[in-house]
Amino acid sequence: MRTTPHNTPSTRRRWRRTLSAVTATAALLLTGLATAAQAQAAADTSTSKVTWTRSCALPRHQGEMACNALRVTGGVTAFQKQHGISAKTAEATSPSGYGPTDLRSAYGLTSAAANNGSGRTIAIVDAYDDPNAESDLAAYRSHYGLPACTTADGCFKKVSQTGSTTALPTADSGWAGEISLDLDMASAICPNCHITLVEAKSASMANLGTAVNEAVALGAKYVSNSYGGGESSSDASYDSAYFNHPGVAITVSAGDAGYGAEYPAASKYVTAVGGTSLTASSTTRGWTESVWRTSSTEGTGSGCSAYDTKPTWQTDTGCTRRMIADVSAVADPATGVSVYDTYGADGQGWVTYGGTSASAPIIASVYALAGTPSTGSYPAKFPYANTSALNDVTSGSNGSCTTSYFCTARTGYDGPTGLGTPEGLGAFTG
Repeated sequence: MRTTPHNTPSTRRRWRRTLSAVTATAALLLTGLATAAQAQAAADTSTSKVTWTRSCALPRHQGEMACNALRVTGGVTAFQKQHGISAKTAEATSPSGYGPTDLRSAYGLTSAAANNGSGRTIAIVDAYDDPNAESDLAAYRSHYGLPACTTADGCFKKVSQTGSTTALPTADSGWAGEISLDLDMASAICPNCHITLVEAKSASMANLGTAVNEAVALGAKYVSNSYGGGESSSDASYDSAYFNHPGVAITVSAGDAGYGAEYPAASKYVTAVGGTSLTASSTTRGWTESVWRTSSTEGTGSGCSAYDTKPTWQTDTGCTRRMIADVSAVADPATGVSVYDTYGADGQGWVTYGGTSASAPIIASVYALAGTPSTGSYPAKFPYANTSALNDVTSGSNGSCTTSYFCTARTGYDGPTGLGTPEGLGAFTG
């Protein structure tokens, strides 16, 4: 499905006004059976294109990061098509994207999500403060029947990059949407896990990296990072200062700008997570996936790092340095996930999000379901040791490149989707 990027919040109002009831009325007169609402839903789900906007501003300076969250502003998502929900009737009062049951089904996690995760902590690292993080998380979990996760019961904790629970950063509406997306994806995949939200005081790599270190110091064995920026000659020093944490699974979004490498996804110490389009199907699995690409400038990131050295477990031969990505999960806004967010201009209640900001916390949470990484291990290596426990994504491209697999899916390893998407936990243990 082609989509139109970079839309303003007024898009939602425009597409609601312009949807016509003519098709619905004709269907009602011809058949005498369908209701106007049913006919309108059929019309909407066949023609309405998904539109979205970036949650966070693009980086303006070297060393500055942007979140990789894309907020849907209009159109009909894959979830709405699947359930016959029209664009006109999709409101902020009800979900219009995939929920926990869908995601667990797609990735073979239904049993694990019900039984695993108790006592394990997923850390979410983002910039700035979301004042409504805990209440929005409660609304999401309540709607989907997930166990409560609050400060009072010890499940949820929000701290600054220094570990303070009171001296928190300045609030930011765009990053608050990112935070809600991350918290909700951790909840969807690992509802029994504890969650620690670590908020950096700005979107600089130095402050976000300090927040990563704080997350690990607080005991998290699974740390999700849904942000990225341009590579630089400083990346090697960032690697050693912030991401070299043996025995901790650190996931990072591959980016949303199509083919091209981002940092910190390029760090040799992290699991770089690409993005797919995910749709229900009549296959044995019940789902199909392809590389997420909307245009030449919007889709999952991938590529050969200009600076980071290649980890020993990565054996593709076309790139002599670090190759992005390692694994992947859903990221296409048109096949996006439901999120509950009420803070600031972006806080509309229920909204659908995409971007590799969705796939990074999903994969971090799969690691959490799989169990504590062995002492001294680098969990980015685990998928390479058990590729049979992944769904190999073999179709689609995220742009143009001289070395085909850097930007085009194929059997086995490729840049946009790595080794594939989870099929249970086997590829995430070690």
